[in-house]
Amino acid sequence: MSKSVTLDRSTAPDSAGKAVPAPSGDDNAMLKATASLTRNLNVARPAIYWADMLGSLLLGYGAMAATIATGSTIAALIAGLVAVLALYRAGSFIHEITHMKPNAVPGFYWTWNALVGIPLLIPSFMYEGVHNQHHAKTYYGTAEDPEYLPLALMHPWTLPAFLIAAALAPIGMLIRFGLLAPLSLLSSKLRETVVAKLSGLQINPRFRRPKPTGDFKRRWTIQETAASLWAITLLALVATGLVPLRAFLIFLGISSGVMFLNQIRTLVAHLWENDGEPMSVTEQYLDSVNVPPPGVLPALWAPVGLRYHALHHLLPGLPYHALGEAHRRITTALGRESAYFRSNHRGLSPLVVRLAVSSWKGVAR
Repeated sequence: MSKSVTLDRSTAPDSAGKAVPAPSGDDNAMLKATASLTRNLNVARPAIYWADMLGSLLLGYGAMAATIATGSTIAALIAGLVAVLALYRAGSFIHEITHMKPNAVPGFYWTWNALVGIPLLIPSFMYEGVHNQHHAKTYYGTAEDPEYLPLALMHPWTLPAFLIAAALAPIGMLIRFGLLAPLSLLSSKLRETVVAKLSGLQINPRFRRPKPTGDFKRRWTIQETAASLWAITLLALVATGLVPLRAFLIFLGISSGVMFLNQIRTLVAHLWENDGEPMSVTEQYLDSVNVPPPGVLPALWAPVGLRYHALHHLLPGLPYHALGEAHRRITTALGRESAYFRSNHRGLSPLVVRLAVSSWKGVAR
């Protein structure tokens, strides 16, 4: 799969357009070990991808249907929670799609978009290129990183605002695809704004997305057109009463739950302690988070390999199903003094508390 952004891995321009050299200070022994120990794990296994994605999808949509159909409040809450967790897992494959090599899992790209990305209004073009820039060595943690904010150094009110924005995202997506995308065809200025500011799943408000080019432009156009048609059709069906308002609100509520849960996971994907300076690969790793076994709950709130997010930053091309084995090999081979162990954390609560405390300390300073 081609990427919309191509980045030089040795240098990258700063905001003034000057070249910024990659920082030094890497733990070369750790980096060498992680690469050599996992070299034979780099091949994606299509059967796992298909079974996991389709199984999560069927469970999620089935639970959503049950939530709509049931007359019991308790049953609706249980079914709704199952729908959120299952659709969140299915939606998390957008991350794999962004890193997946062309034809690694034939047909997966367009099938995921047709069954998950378009119905939930999160087509993959909104993540492709954006997420890749987050992995560029000299962009991570800087103003050029679309997926980074120094949350640990910002005001405490930033954290609840961060979560509220995610909960409201499904409404924003309906407006973006159902209203703004069609209108942007009539106004070049509006189109420029939609592309630059409203076409990426990013958290850095300063990030401006460039116009798509080449084959990625074709994929973007197909996905955006399909998402717009779906959003317009859905709103029209609700307005005419063909889709009951209750069913529509449940759909929005479950979609909101998916986005909210993903935003909570995003809060603890990194420590968010960089002040904008370029970081070495090891520093980027230490600013990222693994939540490995024996914890069980991370499999729910950090699915599809996201519980090994720090390891993913060392080995971004490794398929999600290989990350657990990679982690076992690395922890067995490296001594406890290795920097590798410093990114392993126990669970969600301690990480959220750490972030909140850091934010409050930032105000005190």
